[in-house]
Amino acid sequence: MPKAIDHDQRRREIIDATWGLIVRGGLEAATMREIATEAGFANGALKHYFPGKDEIITGAYERAMEGVISRLGDSAVNLQGIDALRAIVTATMPMDDLSRESARVLLAFWERGLSSEAIRDSYQTHLSNWHRDLGALIAACREQGSISTSTPDEDLVHEIVLLNAGATALCAIGPQYATPAVIQRLIDDFFHRLTTVN
Repeated sequence: MPKAIDHDQRRREIIDATWGLIVRGGLEAATMREIATEAGFANGALKHYFPGKDEIITGAYERAMEGVISRLGDSAVNLQGIDALRAIVTATMPMDDLSRESARVLLAFWERGLSSEAIRDSYQTHLSNWHRDLGALIAACREQGSISTSTPDEDLVHEIVLLNAGATALCAIGPQYATPAVIQRLIDDFFHRLTTVN
């Protein structure tokens, strides 16, 4: 009897291979041929597990997001208010080796989104949800009295998202300008300003 194929495991192996190629050489290194070779598949066999490259890159991106969710769960559990906000902001930043690897994968996802409407739309949805959730948490903190700044909540959300995007890009292509220490100082400054009347 032919050995049963674990399709989920095969998809994980393909995503692992794609992840490694992107981390080492960026999106350009992750050709379908190279992904197949890295994963130990015959050329052309990937189509049995993913419809195309967009879906493989999306799978790698989703793995990166799972890492963020895991860090969020570890850091924000049992926290409320501004402490929870700080934990969330910190957990989404590229502060350790794994999250900095994830940043390379996210950069590849962004690059693929320039030519893929489906990926672009998917990330737009993610951004919209992230803005909404951050806005709700900031509004709750302000209602509790833990945020004193007169800066509008919407601008605070933009600042968090743009700080994250900048740190993500620079830690991959200019890491000396986005070290964990630099990122931490910027986070500390942001939260100091949150609690300062201006």
